[in-house]
Amino acid sequence: MTLHATIDRVTDRIRERSLKSRTAYLAKIARAAQEGPARAHLSCGNQAHAYAAMSDKEDMATTRKPNIGIVSAYNDMLSAHQPFEHYPERIRQAGRAAGATVQVAGGVPAMCDGVTQGRPGMELSLFSRDVIALAAGVALSHDCFDSAMYLGVCDKIVPGLIIAAATFGHIPAVFVPAGPMPSGLPNDEKSKVRQQFATGEVGREELMKAEMASYHSAGTCTFYGTANTNQMLMEFMGLHLPGSSFVNPNTPLREALTVAAVERAAAITNLGNEYMPAGQVLDERAFVNGIVGLMATGGSTNLVLHLPAMARAAGVLLDIEDFHDLSENVPLMARVYPNGLADVNHFHAAGGLGYMIGQLLEGGLLHPDVKTINGTGLDGYTAEPKLDGGRVRWEAGARESLNDRILRPASDPFAKTGGLKQLQGNLGRGVIKISAVAPERHVIEAKARVFSDQEAVKTAFRAGEFTEDTIVIVRFQGPRANGMPELHSLTPTLAVLQDRGLKVALVTDGRMSGASGKVPAAIHVSPEAAMGGPLARVQDGDLVRLDAASGRLECLAPDFDSREPVAFDPSGSNEGLGREMFAAFRAVAGPATEGAGVVV
Repeated sequence: MTLHATIDRVTDRIRERSLKSRTAYLAKIARAAQEGPARAHLSCGNQAHAYAAMSDKEDMATTRKPNIGIVSAYNDMLSAHQPFEHYPERIRQAGRAAGATVQVAGGVPAMCDGVTQGRPGMELSLFSRDVIALAAGVALSHDCFDSAMYLGVCDKIVPGLIIAAATFGHIPAVFVPAGPMPSGLPNDEKSKVRQQFATGEVGREELMKAEMASYHSAGTCTFYGTANTNQMLMEFMGLHLPGSSFVNPNTPLREALTVAAVERAAAITNLGNEYMPAGQVLDERAFVNGIVGLMATGGSTNLVLHLPAMARAAGVLLDIEDFHDLSENVPLMARVYPNGLADVNHFHAAGGLGYMIGQLLEGGLLHPDVKTINGTGLDGYTAEPKLDGGRVRWEAGARESLNDRILRPASDPFAKTGGLKQLQGNLGRGVIKISAVAPERHVIEAKARVFSDQEAVKTAFRAGEFTEDTIVIVRFQGPRANGMPELHSLTPTLAVLQDRGLKVALVTDGRMSGASGKVPAAIHVSPEAAMGGPLARVQDGDLVRLDAASGRLECLAPDFDSREPVAFDPSGSNEGLGREMFAAFRAVAGPATEGAGVVV
């Protein structure tokens, strides 16, 4: 199938924009690869330190077996990462069987936005991505590894690990998922209880019962937020094994897929004939494929921040216009909560990523000729893993959707576009996700109410102050101000107002959750208010227009452009729960349009 003209055009635009940085990057990783296996350059003393505690140290000292380094985000507080507890020993065993040695190179932190929503700890969340990249860099700096296996799932963990994998781009990288928890209380029922709690219809006991029934076991949360969007990306970008993203934890197939991942990590090192360095996988085509997957699945808006940061680490420069143009030409093929009632287990059962990749390839909407850890082009990712005598065998995946209320063909999608829009105007530049927003709410023009934090919005709501159509402005939430926290705890409040018949929208230089849904939200507005951006000039009562149809974000006050911006007061965000330690990060964070990064 001929590549779609827009896919081709956007890819060429990215390639041209990135020519200088990508060329320098490829030269850097080529130099590192030419030096050969890193351990050969260590002194005997260096090597003895590196191998002292290994049961396989004789192999390390005397043979040329590949040595696989594990970088793990394991902790047992996060359900998505708890299954990784026993992975290192299983990987060691599989490594020995594959003729390799294995070491845990290091661990990286993993925090949960679901725990920190609406709390001060959320102001560390985005910067945890950079901490993860730095920690993984420390792990790999021992220079002892021929390939790396990255164990991570959730919101900032996978992007941080990708930044590290790209930085050490001469080392092959295999990403290993843990899988989603089995389905629990349906997500729409959980959301209903949250709204009832916000209005006082139910108490905390009922709310807690619903939350515990939804988040109930090991594995990733089952809604289609940032964590599961990450897993989709790793498959679309060729860093997972085909069909491995949404297999439940602690199942025979999950175990067999992990063994197969070890075998690939051992096979694609610089010691053999299938060398596949991470930096060659992570090219502009892979990132375009990832964005196409984001649009076709209706994935998390957080990836509009993370993908540019990830790409920069590989010398690839992405812009919001790339996301917008691809969204305008990629059909929305899935309805997974919050864009529908199904969860990721239902999506996987209906045909999942393999079916979707096949459809998009047939439509010329994906680059088929990319490099992947699987040793195939992207067409190999239409296959479905099956157990065969305890090992994985891949067979042809679904050619038709098994549930067209969840998954549809590219020729008959839920929507003709991916639902992500670029917004720009005199309020700055940002994005809006409209795949779950009713068409009659795509354009909102109303008076502004201006707040400097989300708790003030909730206080105004409890006081009954929202009685007319309103555009809620929550400013000083950007990376330089307070680390750009998610404002997802506002979702029940704003949804209640909308259900009362009011037209409401959110405009912010902060983020919303990857699970954000039916309330229109203009997010990542840049330049941010703390840096004198236009949101710092908005006043209560100003008429504001959010027009997703035309891509405009405007304050209609006649004197708007001549106003002095309100100064940012950092006193509420500079200490407590570790925030004081991140002052240096806030001081140098890049703009949201470039990924709000610190390390790249």
